[in-house]
Order: sequence, then structure tokens, then C-alpha cells
Amino acid sequence: MKTIVTIAAAAGLAALGACSQSATENKADAIEANAENAADVIEENAANTAEAVTDTADNAAEATRNAGENAAEAVRNSADH
Repeated sequence: MKTIVTIAAAAGLAALGACSQSATENKADAIEANAENAADVIEENAANTAEAVTDTADNAAEATRNAGENAAEAVRNSADH
């Protein structure tokens, strides 16, 4: 959603600025806007990927703790009998 808003804003600003600029300047501005949008997408993807990796690591750590607790509890229960 953030990417769409950024692209729309850039397009709107480019359209407003195009009124008083040369064709060469308009082309250069469009190139800059496209590069900025691509960079924003890369950053957003990196943030999403980092979050997914963190979530996966957190889940693995929790599963390891649970397995350890279950194994320890099984040993305690077998010693009681």
C-alpha cells in the first residue's frame, strides 16, 4: 500500500512539474522518480524479508524451548514411577 501511495504521489508531482519544464527535464525527472520508486520497493521488500526471518527464528527458538521442557518433564515423570 505504501508503495502505491508513493508511486501515485510521484506521478502527481511529475505531472504538476511537467507544465513548465522542457522535455529533457521531464524525462530526467521521470528517470529519478522511477529510480526512487524502485528503491522504495527494494527497502519495503527488505523490511518484509527481515520480519519474516525474525518470525521464523522466534518460532524455531520457541519450538526448541518447548521440546526441551517436554523432554525434561518426560524424564521427571519417568523417575516418579
